[in-house]
Amino acid sequence: MSTIHASAIVDARAELDSTVEVGPYAVIGAGVRIGAGTSIAAHCVIEGQTTIGRDNRFFPFGSIGAAPQDKKYANEPTMLEIGDGNTFREFVTLNRGTAQGGGVTRLGDDNWIMAYVHVAHDCVLGNHTILANSTNLAGHVEVGDYVILGGYTGVHQFCKVGAHAMSGVGSVVLHDIPPFVMVSGNSAQAHGINTEGLRRRGFSAERIQDLRRAYRTLYKSGLTLEQARAQLRSAFGDGSPGASDVALLADFLDRVTRGIVR
Repeated sequence: MSTIHASAIVDARAELDSTVEVGPYAVIGAGVRIGAGTSIAAHCVIEGQTTIGRDNRFFPFGSIGAAPQDKKYANEPTMLEIGDGNTFREFVTLNRGTAQGGGVTRLGDDNWIMAYVHVAHDCVLGNHTILANSTNLAGHVEVGDYVILGGYTGVHQFCKVGAHAMSGVGSVVLHDIPPFVMVSGNSAQAHGINTEGLRRRGFSAERIQDLRRAYRTLYKSGLTLEQARAQLRSAFGDGSPGASDVALLADFLDRVTRGIVR
């Protein structure tokens, strides 16, 4: 049997693996499914059609799977999906999706979500991200793998944050952040490639140099976004060390809807 504190309330229709731990005064609602090795700390509330994978850690006072903060929401059966190996610190709030936004809020694996972070309806987070304290994602935000958002970062609805990007503390993100780019400020502006982060993840000097060249094409050449995108696709052949990285950047630019940070 799962290790469930006597003061916790677990709906009989919830599905918990036998290795799940539930702390004092936690509440687990009907429709919740929780995988092996996951721990739910005191006073955490998990509700709605919420599916949680293996080896996740939920710290006290989290609100997981609550209805979206959207006036159009009419109690449709929307979902929250969480992968494996994530950590959610104190007072994190994760909302379910909306019918208009696809119906699902989704988080991948090995994400580190710090205290007071809010992830709104229909957001999609990849893997290995870090969202520092009091970061807030509005609805429909997409966050790629290995993104780091500094404390008190606010991201406007429908914005996209590309893989390996990073924001400084207190950034206000009103436009899409291309992969590998560092931003900061209110509103956020680009400040080069996330070089140190890429080094720590094993990127070679040659790959980083190619990304610096790509950054100059995108931000320093005076080209329009469309022109820069075409230049990126033609300038880096298959033999270039950073060819796949630049292709990822170019592919992201194909999906930009709010313009990019400048």
